[in-house]
Amino acid sequence: MEQFLQQMVNGISLGSIYALIALGYTMVYGIIKLINFAHGDVYMIGAYIGFAATTFAKLGFFPALIIAMLASAALGILIEKVAYKPLRNSTKIAVLITAIGMSFLLEYVMMFFVGAEVRSYPKVLSDASFNLGNVVINMQQIYIVVTAIVLMIILQYIINKTKIGKAMRAVSADKDAAQLMGIQVDTTISFTFAIGSALAGAGGVLVGIYYNSIDPLMGMMPGLKAFVAAVFGGIGSIPGAMIGGLSIGIMETLVSGYGNSMYRDAFVFAILIVILIIKPAGILGKNTKEKV
Repeated sequence: MEQFLQQMVNGISLGSIYALIALGYTMVYGIIKLINFAHGDVYMIGAYIGFAATTFAKLGFFPALIIAMLASAALGILIEKVAYKPLRNSTKIAVLITAIGMSFLLEYVMMFFVGAEVRSYPKVLSDASFNLGNVVINMQQIYIVVTAIVLMIILQYIINKTKIGKAMRAVSADKDAAQLMGIQVDTTISFTFAIGSALAGAGGVLVGIYYNSIDPLMGMMPGLKAFVAAVFGGIGSIPGAMIGGLSIGIMETLVSGYGNSMYRDAFVFAILIVILIIKPAGILGKNTKEKV
């Protein structure tokens, strides 16, 4: 039982990070029906920005987190303006290929500037831990979970209580009708990319602290797992992305704890296949009918 509880604690910490990244996927898809495969690399760049802020500027955790979120938000807007906006009326396959190309571009441009070697993240949080019986909880895990919860609460407030949040929901429901009602669709889409990218940047900083290492290709696998989490919860559903991220994180740690850590990635993608077969819309997703 103690091992199970320990794996649950580890899984919630990891799942909180996946949830932050998955929110960006699901928000962008909900607005413009695009799977932004460059999103995982925005998370990687956020991790490097946090690394620079803590290593060279000697900033603490929260200032570095805020700087990484702001820089990632600006990068998200830039990507949307440069790569996706010109293709807004193009075929879905053209936009998808562009997203994959943008992902590789970000990875190798970053590799050109910072090198391909793995870097160790500086210690910005206490290594203190406390025991609940035989279950060990360290301060890093507490910071990660609390930060993720606070950011998700802020996101829910923005979506449900603010004017721009209402605009986002309107554009998601019917872009043409929203434009006829005076909503600035382009601004709303850019704001959606900014919020999703800011959450990814926060996730990058949290991962750097959690695993104590970063590299230019670190965004590939977590980005894909966050996409699985978004599909698992219901792509386009914000609560679904949160549930999916936590579920994937917990399942991954349970496989590592009770089975073999080499198979945890295979298990995650096997879950995706099963979900797509049984419930293609995901746990909280809605089945939509398309006209033929």
